Amino acid sequence: MAEKTMKQLQQEVDAYISQFKEGYFSPLAMLARLTEELGELAREVNHYYGEKPKKKTEKEKTMEEELGDVLFVLICFANSLHIDLQEAHDFVMEKFRTRDQHRWTRKEGLNE
Repeated sequence: MAEKTMKQLQQEVDAYISQFKEGYFSPLAMLARLTEELGELAREVNHYYGEKPKKKTEKEKTMEEELGDVLFVLICFANSLHIDLQEAHDFVMEKFRTRDQHRWTRKEGLNE
């Protein structure tokens, strides 16, 4: 499968959601959905890395599937608010490069 840009991901999700009369959920509902998906991801992390093994009756899910669900809802949330996630990412990365440039110990030979 070919790699996709964030813009392409946002367009793909928008094309999918646009085929339904209901469209995007409200921001509050979207936040609830995102919280729900994060909870499912947390549950999987706890099963894989924590002290809570899965019950034999529980469906097998993967971290990849749960992260994909989080990403889908996040993209829906951004699209519903007309937020370009690439621009949001660039803004945050610049913030980290400047504000946090001396916060962490760099590996030897790696300079910003």
